[in-house]
Amino acid sequence: MSASFVTRFAPSPTGRLHRGHAFSALKGFTAARKVGGRFLLRIEDIDRTRCRPEHEAAILDDLAWLGLEWEQPVRRQSEHLADYEAALDQLQARGLIYRCFKTRKDLAEAALSAPHGHVEPFRGGPIHPNEEDRWLSELKPFAWRLSIDAARAELGSLRGLRFQEKGEGPGGEHGRIEAKPELAGDVVLARKDVGVAYHLACVVDDALQGVTDVVRGADLFEACHIQRLLQALLGLPTPVYRHHRLLLDANGERFAKRKGGETLGTLREAGMTGAELCAELGFDG
Repeated sequence: MSASFVTRFAPSPTGRLHRGHAFSALKGFTAARKVGGRFLLRIEDIDRTRCRPEHEAAILDDLAWLGLEWEQPVRRQSEHLADYEAALDQLQARGLIYRCFKTRKDLAEAALSAPHGHVEPFRGGPIHPNEEDRWLSELKPFAWRLSIDAARAELGSLRGLRFQEKGEGPGGEHGRIEAKPELAGDVVLARKDVGVAYHLACVVDDALQGVTDVVRGADLFEACHIQRLLQALLGLPTPVYRHHRLLLDANGERFAKRKGGETLGTLREAGMTGAELCAELGFDG
């Protein structure tokens, strides 16, 4: 297999897969197979409150039912927390992250009080050391946030950060795209109870796994802006991004786990074969 094209499918085991997941997995798998590349499976199981072993087992069964094959071993994020901690430590040592003690309730109340309903991206910054020490001694929960201002100071400018889009973003974005991480504000990179959050884990994993092409849905296009900044700060390679359209249900809405409904498991129980679903989704094997 060629190492010049490496992609991955990275589901979270928080529920059963649906048609939208199948479409995305098949997009990546067929893209790799077309060029003799590598297809990896990564289980993004850092959310300890929602991830379940039975959901992971079902994911493996569903993907095999679709006829997909992937390299072993499967990378499970819960088994690699030290990798994310090392990246977080590097950012902390350079003053690029800070402890934020605001709760989700605090942020929700701030959003409700925003004039005309206009909510700016969160920008905080470290609090006074004395106050921070007091809250730490009281075991007050906190999140590690990336400081956009500190990142800009370290890089000299945020201008010039770009990523390559070979698919299509939700607004038709294609080609060399200028990253605008400041639009997301100071994003959370880790929480006290969870060693890492999505953006940091994603860029570290992609780099360590040698991923050259990220194939995923257009709903994750905006994540590129922060992820490109993290790659620049951590000295990590930037993959090519290939965002694809989102699969819609009969009501014209995107499939989502939170909505429940039909899953690949229920399709199997109803007698549909994996080959039939692949054909329905436009993949002829």
